Amino acid sequence: MRTTTGRSDHVLVLGAGLAGLASALHLVGAGRQVTVVERAPLPGGRAGLHRLDGYRIDTGPTVLTMPELVDEALHAVGDSLAERLDLIPLHPAYQARFADGSTLDVHTDAGAMEQEVRRFAGPAEAAGYRRLRQWLTEVYRAEMHRFIDANFDSPLDLVSPELARLTALGGFGRLGPAIGRFLHDERLRRVFSFQALYAGLDPRRALALYAVISYMDTINGVWFPRGGMHAVPQALADAAADAGVVFRYDTEVTDLERRGDWLVAARTAAGERIEADAFVLTPDLPVVHRLLGQRPRRRLRWSPSAVVLHAGTTRSWSDAHHTISFGDAWNRTFTEIIRDGALMSDPSLLVTRPTTTDPTLAPEGRELHYVLAPCPNLATGEFDWDRIGPAYRDELLRTLERRGFTDFGSSIEVQELVTPADWAAQGHAAGTPFSAAHTFPQTGPFRPRNLVRGLGNAVLAGSGTTPGVGVPPVLISGKLAAQRIVGS
Repeated sequence: MRTTTGRSDHVLVLGAGLAGLASALHLVGAGRQVTVVERAPLPGGRAGLHRLDGYRIDTGPTVLTMPELVDEALHAVGDSLAERLDLIPLHPAYQARFADGSTLDVHTDAGAMEQEVRRFAGPAEAAGYRRLRQWLTEVYRAEMHRFIDANFDSPLDLVSPELARLTALGGFGRLGPAIGRFLHDERLRRVFSFQALYAGLDPRRALALYAVISYMDTINGVWFPRGGMHAVPQALADAAADAGVVFRYDTEVTDLERRGDWLVAARTAAGERIEADAFVLTPDLPVVHRLLGQRPRRRLRWSPSAVVLHAGTTRSWSDAHHTISFGDAWNRTFTEIIRDGALMSDPSLLVTRPTTTDPTLAPEGRELHYVLAPCPNLATGEFDWDRIGPAYRDELLRTLERRGFTDFGSSIEVQELVTPADWAAQGHAAGTPFSAAHTFPQTGPFRPRNLVRGLGNAVLAGSGTTPGVGVPPVLISGKLAAQRIVGS
């Protein structure tokens, strides 16, 4: 494995998101002096926190899988997840609602899910689920430690017994047909393939190896931290600070000072100069390129974006923490969002009600809902979001009300709408919080590497580099960046 060169006694981490925090923990645990510079007043990055009239709103991810990766980062400084967080397993992980009025509770326990599939679609599909569960587990085992939790210096690093195993499992075929080998009910196929959208892909065309995301959701489990998702970065930051990491909040880096192939300091908006021996850069890739004064070597394809409505309401509609409301026009949805740059004509939505698990996130007697609608990014769809955002919100509310969320709109007392224009204003490329899509040319060793071209003492971490998008990959990216510096 290639590493940075020269001294690395003092490492400067740009960004206190999940990647930066994981990197800081692994670095300080390896004996480095670490300073984290963050432009916001608190840690979290995309996984931020917004307080609004007594509601505690998570501004980023709402689904937590693979909590063992949080524990791994904490363990780097002799700490633990059990000491820092109260994680609540979600049963069911999701509730799926379909256009025909049917519902399916998605359980991570094999027996409970087999029984639910039998109720929903009959014994043949239940048997298919059992076979699918085994296949998903084998795909995960073939991928995780060799292709996801690993640094790549060359595509040749892929050559391994695990590659042969993944090939034999059909990992380089298409996800949709792969799921179809086990399940014939089209509704069930959606439940085990919609996760590809997290990676910016149409499930029909995504590589089957991305079934690993379905494994994380539907087998390994889904959790929710008491206090909201922001409790995760806060716990990581607290542990890092206790281990000696210095945090500089409300500090925006505007320039990186370079001498030849070496970074020597970061300059802030306040005119301060912060020197370091090595640097971990976690902002979105275009921001990194701007700070470095570099032009990207290639044009990346960006993931679809999302419109998110945060709504404080006077009532609730379901006991489920996560509800996936599928429209009838499933296949057309991906064509519209990814190829045509159009809004969904028959939306499929993720509705999260965190107060079903932690009522303290809202004022007494109130509920908090998070409605996510996938949409084109700013590079694909040309919309005046300032103008159409409120109208699209109203359309989404009408859709929810038709699907059983009666009087959702009239029950809202506090709301906040986030559109691709808002994501872009936060520094996210193409107005998407999901960064570069996981197309084949942007996967594994073909994704932008975490070693920075032309620099001997800088590495990348975050969703734009290896291994990719999502809470688990971003936590791993922080560890992989640290390994590039400490050499193990």
